[in-house]
Amino acid sequence: MSSPTPQASSESLRNAVIRLAGHSQDGIQSIGGFLAQLAGTTAQDVMTYMTIPSTISGGPSIFQVHLGSGEVLHPGDEADTLVAFYQDSYNNHLKSLRDGGICFYDSDQVEELQEGRGIIHIGVPFTSATIEAIGGSAKDRGKNIFVLGMICAVYQLDREQLVGIISKKFGRKSEDVLRNALLAFDAGYAWPVHDIKHMPLAPGENDEERRISTDGNTMLMLGLIAGGCRYGAGYPITPWSTIMEGLRRELPKYGGMFIQAEDELAAVALAIGAAYAGHLSITGSSGPGLSLKSEALGYASMAELPLVVVNIQRGGPSTGLPTSVEQSDLMQAIYGSHGDSPRVVLAPRDVEDCFYTALEACRIAREYSTPVIILSDQAIATRIEAFPEPDLEKHWIEPELDLSERGADFKPYPLDALTRHSPPGARSSEGKYPVVTGLEHDEWGHPSANPEIHEKMTGKRREKLIKLANSLPHPEFYGDEQGELLFVGWGSTYGPIKEATDRLRSEGHRVGALHLRHLHPLRNGLGDIFHHYTHVIVPEMNDGGAYGHGQLATLLRAVTCNPSITSLNKVQGITFRVRELVQGAEKIMSAG
Repeated sequence: MSSPTPQASSESLRNAVIRLAGHSQDGIQSIGGFLAQLAGTTAQDVMTYMTIPSTISGGPSIFQVHLGSGEVLHPGDEADTLVAFYQDSYNNHLKSLRDGGICFYDSDQVEELQEGRGIIHIGVPFTSATIEAIGGSAKDRGKNIFVLGMICAVYQLDREQLVGIISKKFGRKSEDVLRNALLAFDAGYAWPVHDIKHMPLAPGENDEERRISTDGNTMLMLGLIAGGCRYGAGYPITPWSTIMEGLRRELPKYGGMFIQAEDELAAVALAIGAAYAGHLSITGSSGPGLSLKSEALGYASMAELPLVVVNIQRGGPSTGLPTSVEQSDLMQAIYGSHGDSPRVVLAPRDVEDCFYTALEACRIAREYSTPVIILSDQAIATRIEAFPEPDLEKHWIEPELDLSERGADFKPYPLDALTRHSPPGARSSEGKYPVVTGLEHDEWGHPSANPEIHEKMTGKRREKLIKLANSLPHPEFYGDEQGELLFVGWGSTYGPIKEATDRLRSEGHRVGALHLRHLHPLRNGLGDIFHHYTHVIVPEMNDGGAYGHGQLATLLRAVTCNPSITSLNKVQGITFRVRELVQGAEKIMSAG
């Protein structure tokens, strides 16, 4: 069946939220990714959100795409369009549609329900129409591409660009696979959907910039390479594994190496070995893996080795929620080793910022000769955003191994300066030969149990974090500089907080938002900022615990002694919706 190509309406949408609901084996992540890639090539903004089952056999899954012609800060509180592949997809996700939204469902699989919210229900035989289009040779494989063609027509997306993305993806396989994919796409694009007006999505506003669209793990990996990491080791765990796979594939191209170890303990030990050899090194995992690495990270703190550690947070504790988001590893990152074991903790705010946070982690690890932990999370790791391509020439670091001779006055652990190691192979013709050890040590690294030396070395390790804190830039600030309420966020709460700030200000409230990349050490002067607001709210995806405050809120209350700091916690394995932040803020402000 075919119909004339839909013509664009004189009206245009600035934003569209599309939710694809089916099972993980249906390829909805693939077509969601295609839509996100399209945004990058057409100067539109995009943010995606997906849920995937943690079982090998698969199961219910969604992929949500928020496309916009301006800045897109969140994946969307409600969907404008729902595409349901099965009855359970339809039943479970119909409530995610806004009033008056559009629901496309597979009429071969779904029986329509009656409801009173003005939703437009459109049954389309995804399964049988796909089989008819490709001749039945591949059963119903390709119905996701059929749906993609239908969405392209409804929103008047750039068909030529989308066909190019599909061709690039499937052209790597075989001619038959590509032909079937294009047949399914054309069938979906031509399917007559007469019950709705085709509404074009407005073009983007940044068409002169070179833009890319990708996910957070990819940008972290690229930032680590650009920042000078050439050696590392890891062990696979969701959702860190794609960084490991990327580094294992890419580092040999730059003269480096990444090793998949037999377990988490071996991985961090190998990475520490590379750091001992004079290289900036990388390891990573998710929360359970960081627990296993904690003893070795204490060694890296004591030995003062330049090590970048990536933690892609997921729901916990224990195995917890392997494919869901949480921000519950902050205290683990800061304090997760025995003894006074200082390390630096950074958190990217979005996919683009993953690249620049990785660059900064590399710089700090080298300059301060210390472990630096990057706390990303499952939401940033897996979602796709579009943004300007980074300038690699500006940011690229080509590492050099310093094997120059160390003189008689060389001390790797001087009390009056930052640590500078002598890698194995560097000559030390005079003086005491320097060593690296996890035991307490003197300025040459030789083990010492002297009480005064331990106190002085503990102070040395502490003071370099204080020096770093004094050098940190102002946190990113948005909104009113004083007033009723200040949001303080970290990690993937950035976008929803910024949007919630806009909505509250549009209602006449005086609201500001502060976002922290540097979680430990914190920048000096935060307490002075907080005193300009009646309420300080910290939204974070962890539990309030026995004392009623989330992990960052607890830290901020301890640092600033400000009782107006309160928590807004969420532990459902999903990110904050904008309306949840708005409603939470209004409730706190109305309480006085």
